Amino acid sequence: MKRVLTVQDISCVGKCSLTAAIPVISAMGIEVCPLPTAILSNHTAFSSFSFLDLTDKIPEILNEWKKQGFHFDAIYTGYLGSIKQIDLVHKILDEFAQNDTLVVIDPCMADNGKLYTGFSQDFVKQMAKLCGRANVILPNMTEACLLVNQNYDDFEHTKMNIQNLMAKLVSLGTKQAVLKGVEFSKEKIGVAYCSQKLFNNNFSTNENNMEDMNIYFHHRYDENFHGTGDVFASAVTGALVLKKDIKDAVKIACDFVQESIECTLLNSNYNWYGVDFESALRNLLQKL
Repeated sequence: MKRVLTVQDISCVGKCSLTAAIPVISAMGIEVCPLPTAILSNHTAFSSFSFLDLTDKIPEILNEWKKQGFHFDAIYTGYLGSIKQIDLVHKILDEFAQNDTLVVIDPCMADNGKLYTGFSQDFVKQMAKLCGRANVILPNMTEACLLVNQNYDDFEHTKMNIQNLMAKLVSLGTKQAVLKGVEFSKEKIGVAYCSQKLFNNNFSTNENNMEDMNIYFHHRYDENFHGTGDVFASAVTGALVLKKDIKDAVKIACDFVQESIECTLLNSNYNWYGVDFESALRNLLQKL
């Protein structure tokens, strides 16, 4: 059985981070080994929450894993709360990532044009360096702009601009980039994806060559839900571990998120803090 190490916090209530990653990837027939960076009573969109930082415990866990000689087929990171935690991920990659280890970095640090509370430009610089070690990165539009020093407020969603942004993302060093939140109309929202190989092969950024940039669109809902990015990233990671190519992995994950939203909206009293991805797992497995 394939084994994935995922490094991120656990929000006990909220259907995000590890409470999304563990069930989604496990349902895909993959062993999940969580390395929690912090424990929260519930995620930070609630009016209050408790927080326990586990940074200092991580080296102890890593030492035990080294003793046991554990191997991971993939290492997948989500929310990292500090530069020290980014440094620890570098250590994890140094000690556990082999040539065939898939490294997926979801740079969870910003949205809607702003950094999350507590993060700085120094954190962004260190996250960019970490992204350079990835096989796949999964930023949203805000995170992508921050990673490549692009002004988010001035960014216009045109095919040419998206293409140039993707070129800058892969120039960080990642082999493949997946960009969430591409919008050319109010009705649909999409995910763009490309590989470093594409740009290394003299990929043209001419308007006449737009068919080489892959974007998968789906319906945009008026409602906003927390945790959909984590659900998406977990499904992408699982699909890639199962040897799906990036095109199929993105489509599978996008469809899964959309079906999770639809399952949620079927209940008039749905929980605002996350989507009912559990109800859509059967459809996810059928797509695999």
